[in-house]
Amino acid sequence: MQKVAIVGAALAGLAAARALRGQSFTGQIIAIGAERHHPYDRPPLSKDFLTGACTIDDLALSDDDDLGIDWRLGTAATRLDPRGRSVHLTDGQEIPVDGVVIATGARARRPAHADGLAGVHTLRTLDDAIALRDELRNTGRLVVIGAGFIGAEVASSARSLGWDVTVVEGLPTPLAGPLGTEMGALCAQLHADHGVRLKAGTPVSALLGSDRIEAVELADGTRLPADVVVAGIGAIPNVEWLAGSGLTIDGGVVTDAAGATGLPAVVATGDCAIAFSPFAGRAVRSEHWTHALDHPATAVATLLGAAAPDTGKAPYFWSDQYGVRLQFAGHREPGDTVRIVEGDPEQRSFLAVYERGGHPVAVLGMNQPRLFTRWRRQLRAVPQEA
Repeated sequence: MQKVAIVGAALAGLAAARALRGQSFTGQIIAIGAERHHPYDRPPLSKDFLTGACTIDDLALSDDDDLGIDWRLGTAATRLDPRGRSVHLTDGQEIPVDGVVIATGARARRPAHADGLAGVHTLRTLDDAIALRDELRNTGRLVVIGAGFIGAEVASSARSLGWDVTVVEGLPTPLAGPLGTEMGALCAQLHADHGVRLKAGTPVSALLGSDRIEAVELADGTRLPADVVVAGIGAIPNVEWLAGSGLTIDGGVVTDAAGATGLPAVVATGDCAIAFSPFAGRAVRSEHWTHALDHPATAVATLLGAAAPDTGKAPYFWSDQYGVRLQFAGHREPGDTVRIVEGDPEQRSFLAVYERGGHPVAVLGMNQPRLFTRWRRQLRAVPQEA
């Protein structure tokens, strides 16, 4: 193998390039990215970047000139030809390769009826963040659609800038999916603590305005005046370009735990891949920063036919909201029990442990970094018969 194309130039793609060199690959690495930017750190986009606490330069990931990467930025892949062993690009290029790492990530889901309305934003890319930051330079009424982690972080940032903020969540309890109803409700109290209105259990039915957003209408007829709207309603994996490639696509590129696909010399990793997780006991698509950082090394080892690094590390993510750090590790399933083992939710500092069949399977910390780290290290995948 002398030439590898990494399709996707965000964190997972950069991590794959680093892993290739770290695993003694000396051939050519071509990194293809639809964005015009070199890899940058995404977590600050909804926090410090919006508030002005960091700049574009601060977001840049470390300089990797010594890796010898041939960057092809601002042009997306349009087709994978497994027979011809080539990747086709929007600018007409056809790149012959010996191996492919698919790391095309995902894009933000746009709300319905948003086309043509100024002032309606999603937040996934640096360009998204620049456009939203410019809107937030003045103050006014912000409606955030979706009370997941991105939505909550945007609400927190906007509130710190003096905006009047309302968060709308279609589910009865925010974050019930990853955290469960009880812990999701506790975390959602952070909004009220800081003067942010939360309207849960009623989905959005329409966005109102002629050229610019004027209001958000809910299914119960409520109209929320809005100068700016931000939608944090999930992401869509960027896998359409793989149609006809022979890969199995089912909510992402289907792989095993080590990133192997159904095609030789083609692996997938990061947000675009749906891979078997020993913690979930099934295939899942992970959009967490730590997964995009760590898993590419496993996928690269698979590509090179080397021994894969240990994949037994518990999934992990964090969120910073209203000056509070939330940390979660492991995987929660419906029916798991949860108990608070330290701290007091009313003081916004506690640690909760999720258990299944007597085994700890996940841990949630609010402002408990040391204790959380200790519990995180103890997590192991539960045997499926448990």
